[in-house]
Amino acid sequence: MTNRRQSARPAPTRPTGLVAHGLALDYGRTPVVHDVALTLVPGEVTALIGPNGSGKSTALRAIARLHRMRSGTVRLGPSGREQDAAALDAREFARTVAMLSQSRPHPSGLEVRDVVAFGRHPHRGRFSGLRDEDRAAIDRALDVTGLTAMGARPVDELSGGELQRVWLATALAQATPILLLDEPTNHLDLRYQISTLDLIRDLADAGTALGVVLHDLDHAAAIADRIVLLHDGRVRADGTPAEVLTGEHLSAAYGLPIDTAIDDDGRVRVIPRGRHGVRRVIPQPA
Repeated sequence: MTNRRQSARPAPTRPTGLVAHGLALDYGRTPVVHDVALTLVPGEVTALIGPNGSGKSTALRAIARLHRMRSGTVRLGPSGREQDAAALDAREFARTVAMLSQSRPHPSGLEVRDVVAFGRHPHRGRFSGLRDEDRAAIDRALDVTGLTAMGARPVDELSGGELQRVWLATALAQATPILLLDEPTNHLDLRYQISTLDLIRDLADAGTALGVVLHDLDHAAAIADRIVLLHDGRVRADGTPAEVLTGEHLSAAYGLPIDTAIDDDGRVRVIPRGRHGVRRVIPQPA
């Protein structure tokens, strides 16, 4: 006779995504986002792009429950089994969704590792200390953001770019299936911009559902599976990089002539046309 206890296996965990519909958001009495829909799929990067004031960051903050919605719904969970995000308490929500936002407190009197440890709060008991799994998550977050050697440094001594990486590590230490990043390459030099973009792609390839606000359109083209172009608080285009990053869509949204081209590797390149045209790099002799 088969031992039931031994043969019983937990059902496999299905990837968690996010579906937002009909988002309408205000600042004070001024409507800023109108009927926006957004889907974050496990294993994919969705980039939100658009000019300043188009509603990108506001929409992301609303999804993270940091900005009150006038109307709309946000649902989380495996495809076909999503539940209303509003039904989750704060701790349950924070175990599912993490966000790197632009507006963050400036910690003082703490070391880098202490700040990154904040990301483990949703996984800990009210009065419990760090467990081995918490320390492992903190170590991983420090490692992938290049901060391991800086773990004992006071955050008061950090540059803006270094502090940006600390807050990114804090979001990563939260170890959620859904990750929202608002301009994650802001303040970073070229090396860490590229390493952050690589990290975003790695996280998606490992199954995380990512929503990322980016201003650099070439960055969006490089890492996104899907792009949502916002203009005046509305979705102008939603699709693959090739479908969204067209001269027609971008010129209308940004208010200047923009051309696009496809490289030999299939990547879209964005070419804005200013008053002085585009300066061409002259190849140097070998």
